[in-house]
Amino acid sequence: MLEKIFGPYRDYSLFVLRLFLGIVFVVYGLMKLGDIGRFAGFLGQHGIPLPGVMAPFVAAIEFLGGLGILLGTGTRTAALLLVGVMVVAMLSVTLHVGFAGGYDLNLACLGGLLCLLLAGPGKPAMGGDL
Repeated sequence: MLEKIFGPYRDYSLFVLRLFLGIVFVVYGLMKLGDIGRFAGFLGQHGIPLPGVMAPFVAAIEFLGGLGILLGTGTRTAALLLVGVMVVAMLSVTLHVGFAGGYDLNLACLGGLLCLLLAGPGKPAMGGDL
């Protein structure tokens, strides 16, 4: 029964994933870009080398990668870069906190990013994918 109801919309499943993941990364990227000095300090406290260089780099990947995912342009490239950001965030910051309130959001985003990396942008998308 559910297949009959939702089956015709299968092609839009990746769009829904892109929409929600894209929003998450755009907002987090904007927050970091809005106070880049504070974010650099945070990275430094967690042992990330060259925090003054890494902060704008990571913030730009999150913002631009989120925008690319949202629009469906360069989805696989954005997903690959964001997978790197998520893995480093988990290993350096959230893993020691534990699951709840720690790496749970990173893990959920990582799962969505891996789906987009494997499947591409789906329909509708604004451009081709690398």
